[in-house]
Amino acid sequence: MKYFTKKRVALFLLFIFPLICFLILSTGKNNFTKLQILSNNVVDISEILSSKTVTFRENVSVVCFLGEDISKSKSRLLNLNEKIYKKFIEYKQFQIIAIYPNGKQAEVEKLKNEIGAFTDMRKWIFVDSDKELINTFFESFSIDEALENSGFAKAFIIDKNGNLRGRTDDKDVANGMLYGYNMNSVAELKDKMKDDINVLYYEYYAAFKDKNKNKADRKEVGL
Repeated sequence: MKYFTKKRVALFLLFIFPLICFLILSTGKNNFTKLQILSNNVVDISEILSSKTVTFRENVSVVCFLGEDISKSKSRLLNLNEKIYKKFIEYKQFQIIAIYPNGKQAEVEKLKNEIGAFTDMRKWIFVDSDKELINTFFESFSIDEALENSGFAKAFIIDKNGNLRGRTDDKDVANGMLYGYNMNSVAELKDKMKDDINVLYYEYYAAFKDKNKNKADRKEVGL
């Protein structure tokens, strides 16, 4: 038919169709994939500290375990610093918590100075604790793996309510369950962990937006 000219079809594909898609998505409620909760109520980080000054509550936290061999963790932390920390340092309530056993303070200070030579360290938090407490804390993640000399090659995402977040449909894991992100893999940090933290932040943004909209609606009807 003459009505469907090449020019009109091209205009529809370039302008009208994307606009329709945008309107559908923007009017829908929670039309995005949420980052799955894999373990509820992880023990708060404050429980293994004498000072109680650090907490998961109201923060998006990336947690890693340095272990007794701090030098072994150096390349992992450098990867985490470049691919995750620097991408989210300006985000509100973001923090990276690196946990290590008592007695390794001097080695950790050296590592902090190396990272700090080219990084603003204000959202890096280094926590030392008793090895038994670290193990108990890790066990609250409820994953089928154990620490090796208080250390672990993966980093974890803990949400504002103290829940462990991750994927249940990861194509690279046999059962699809991705609890942690391999710090030795730049690709996994960049392609998976960074994306998943973005999803979590968007989840909070969407919830905040819906909350404000509901408040406005209630005000409009005089409630």
